[in-house]
Amino acid sequence: MTSPDRPESSVLVVDDEENQRMPLAAMIRSWGFAVETAANGVEALDKLVTFPANVIVTDLMMPRMDGFELMQRLSAENRLPPAIVLTAFGNIETAIQTIHDLGAFWFHEKPIQPNVLRILLERASTQSQLTVETERLQRQLSYQGVLVDMVGVSEQMQAVFSVIRQVAPSRAPVLVVGESGTGKELVARAVHQLSDRKGGPFVAINCAALTETLMESELFGHEKGAFTGALERRAGCFELAQRGTLLLDELAEMPPNTQAKLLRVLEDSKVRRLGGKAEISVDVRIIASTNRNPEEALKKGILREDLYYRLNVFQIQLAPLRQRMKDVDVLCDTLVANLNRKHGCNVSHVSAEVMAAFHKYDWPGNVRELRNVLERAVIVAGEGSVEMVHLPYDFGVSSGNPAKAPQEPDFARLPVGTTVAQAEKALIQLTLQHTKNNKTRAAEILNISLKTLFNKLKEYALGKSDDEERRGGGG
Repeated sequence: MTSPDRPESSVLVVDDEENQRMPLAAMIRSWGFAVETAANGVEALDKLVTFPANVIVTDLMMPRMDGFELMQRLSAENRLPPAIVLTAFGNIETAIQTIHDLGAFWFHEKPIQPNVLRILLERASTQSQLTVETERLQRQLSYQGVLVDMVGVSEQMQAVFSVIRQVAPSRAPVLVVGESGTGKELVARAVHQLSDRKGGPFVAINCAALTETLMESELFGHEKGAFTGALERRAGCFELAQRGTLLLDELAEMPPNTQAKLLRVLEDSKVRRLGGKAEISVDVRIIASTNRNPEEALKKGILREDLYYRLNVFQIQLAPLRQRMKDVDVLCDTLVANLNRKHGCNVSHVSAEVMAAFHKYDWPGNVRELRNVLERAVIVAGEGSVEMVHLPYDFGVSSGNPAKAPQEPDFARLPVGTTVAQAEKALIQLTLQHTKNNKTRAAEILNISLKTLFNKLKEYALGKSDDEERRGGGG
């Protein structure tokens, strides 16, 4: 086995018995690792400040701070490297539980078997180095226009990425402001994924979608019989998001009374279910979003001032897509790839003509509208490139800045007096033009079976007959 020769192959040995700690450290050092030692968890925490070990080998039972508490502390701070737990006979069950709860790498029963320990160290060191490299690549990608599930190369999005990277490691509340469809929930998820809570739940609630009673029930939970229809006890979003992140989407639409109760929860970190008497402690990071201008919402009394200042520790402003058109190209590439996977299509790119139309359009629905337009286009195209003919016939018309005239081939004008049969024939012809005569795709778009489409083609004398088509294998 090749000995590690990279400086990041470093090991911290933690054991309260010196006659075991020092020989173990010497043996590991002889295998090519950089090694430091500590007699307990407290010393280990101090040592890690100046010696960032990428593997920890620790005993479980120690004075002052044992191995379990050491790893618990490091895990809570999101800086626990792969750890190998040394355990005496009879403590194997505790060691396994430690691995399960805290994500330790493995355990090794005493007395130590050098060959086994060396293999574990090599594997743990490799895992640690891969984790570091992955994080480095993610940071690099974020500077190239990718951050978690967000993409953008514009100055506005790079500024957003910078704030996300700054605020994510903290536990400070975040307020995300932007028009509908700009990606406020993606920002919230990025903050969650880059925080030390990424292993916990991410829960989102739309504050504009529920009545006051249902809103409070969703947020705080309720006991059985708390109100009509409360047939059983139910945990609220705060409980569901325990040790994770809760997104309060469209905060300004929350009823004023609920805002007051929310403020109390944020101040005390305790919730009381509707109809309940006991208070439940919660550990939740709050992210709120709104498509309103917060200052205007405050002036109109829609948003409580004290709640606003409680949540507005970090504010992230998302610019509308029309103000960051540099992002359209990279968004199209990303969305097309995602939509291909979703719908089983094989679209390679968006044509230059379509891209030019996209850049002329002001996108009132922002990224959400772009995604919807592309989803329709990818399904209709099926493969190859997205062309103008694959876009909705009225794309761009409603904005007052038409990117495409409604006289394009995918827009059928039928005069009064057209029969149902004539309209059906025209629709089939138009759909076949869109799919470049791909009848399987045309049947999917028309929501009919392939057999029905063949029968219609024969009925309206469109192309080959049913039998001819089957013999020819056209599609």
